[in-house]
Amino acid sequence: MEGTAVPFVVNSTYQMILKDTVNQIIESHLASTDHYLVDLKISNDNRIQVEVDSFEGVAIDFCVDLSKHIESQLDREAEDFELEVSSAGLTEPFKVLKQYEKNIGNEVEVLTLKGQKHNGILSAASPESFSIDIEKSIKPEGAKRKTTITETLVFNYQDIKHTKYIIRFK
Repeated sequence: MEGTAVPFVVNSTYQMILKDTVNQIIESHLASTDHYLVDLKISNDNRIQVEVDSFEGVAIDFCVDLSKHIESQLDREAEDFELEVSSAGLTEPFKVLKQYEKNIGNEVEVLTLKGQKHNGILSAASPESFSIDIEKSIKPEGAKRKTTITETLVFNYQDIKHTKYIIRFK
């Protein structure tokens, strides 16, 4: 792709870099790695924000390499832009399925659209839904002591406001 012109959309007073174009540039670079795209935003003033992640974490050197790759494919002579490449924030809500898969076995907070908050261990994730295991203390009828049980809650992605990794300092 080196040396090819990048398409722009002309919009009366400025040119805007196409999101699909930048997405293709990023995906071509990520294809040979274990990293994946979490989010891509391009503002009206060509501020490009890229968030990537990996099951092994993201090194700063990887962000620098990806940034250089993107810059090498865009033409600053045609339109100026600002570029920011970063890893997905540890405390930011999950945005893609791979983030759910990465965090299986970790404690997460789920906030539903109805305002219900649940904390539990992320136990499964599929393209349609995910589940968390929560521990509850119950007192069986006739028992003297409470016992702890594990309950699995299943959520459809469209029914939640966000899911976040919980950081615990022990």
